[in-house]
Amino acid sequence: MPLEPFRRGPTWWARGRVEYLGAAITDYYRCSTGASEEAGAWDWCRAEEERQIRRHVLGDDALAEPPAKFTFADAVLLYKPSAADAGYLVPILSKFAPLPVADITPKLVRELGEVLYPDASTDTWVRHVVTPVRSVINNAHDLGHCAPIRIKGYSKEERVAQDLKRGRKSRVKKTPGSWEWLLKFRQHAPKQHGALAMFMFMTGARISQAIAMHPDRHLKLDENMVCIPAAKGHDDRWIAVPSELVMELASLPRLYPRGFERTSDNLRVFGFADRSSPRKGWAKACKMAGIDLLPFHAAGRHGFGQEMNVRQGIDEKAAGDFGGWSDTSLMRRTYTHAEKTAEKIHEAQLRGLRAAEEKTKLTLFRPIEAKRRGRA
Repeated sequence: MPLEPFRRGPTWWARGRVEYLGAAITDYYRCSTGASEEAGAWDWCRAEEERQIRRHVLGDDALAEPPAKFTFADAVLLYKPSAADAGYLVPILSKFAPLPVADITPKLVRELGEVLYPDASTDTWVRHVVTPVRSVINNAHDLGHCAPIRIKGYSKEERVAQDLKRGRKSRVKKTPGSWEWLLKFRQHAPKQHGALAMFMFMTGARISQAIAMHPDRHLKLDENMVCIPAAKGHDDRWIAVPSELVMELASLPRLYPRGFERTSDNLRVFGFADRSSPRKGWAKACKMAGIDLLPFHAAGRHGFGQEMNVRQGIDEKAAGDFGGWSDTSLMRRTYTHAEKTAEKIHEAQLRGLRAAEEKTKLTLFRPIEAKRRGRA
């Protein structure tokens, strides 16, 4: 557990370990802080934590004297990263830890992506390097320690050049799910996989949201209502669903994820422990059905966006509200895809031609040309 004070006689002592990014970096403490008041003991604990974390990140020399300049390592100490960002920051610290923040330029950050991940795409460089560095420095700026930093993304030319260098294309066009794909998938999928695919396709829910659903907290099937758990800035939201989906959900047994203790809190609608749990059964069903192996997001959320906006022509306001997009332009830009392009264009061109011929009483080809073309 982290360092915390406790009273022992007339003075306050400290117990626990110093932790960094969720892992202990010191032995267990049980020692006097020398403070006679609790507030003084807390100050001792915080100072000792900062000292040991600095030592862990920068080495023993960091304890000799405070740094003359505010470094990237100092900025990291002030930042509370997510689990993903914490993992990204470890290799960044190996390069940037002793650098003064004032010396870290946007160009230096952008070049670090290729140094740390030479075989990755520029999109990966943004996620794993640019975004964490920018977040750390701008957080320190908000706390008054340094100037902010603005780092532009990589250009299209840079992305294409890196793709050529690594021999693999990034931003591969997604194939969205469809009713045809879903029907074939469900013929060979286990019950809970088929229900999961159907739920995501009909609601636009993300895999992480569907996996987290609890049958007693997120379903009101007698009212045809389901709750989509909070994600990406959205709160929990209840939506009405059609009777076909209600019947599918009602047919599922009460499921516990494998390895979970069988308590009421551990029930899950689809019975999966995490977003990777359905992967093996999902891939097997696709193979048996002879259909493309669509990722969860493509089969579900992309499929919903495509079905509503492109295939069925539902207005984007309605589709965005039901599917949980606050920005409908994002839905239109990212979650809709060109489909049967040539066929649609050819049909539209011929419709326009027929309308013009009827209006003008003219034809595209003179009778003699039409007869020749017919013979050809």
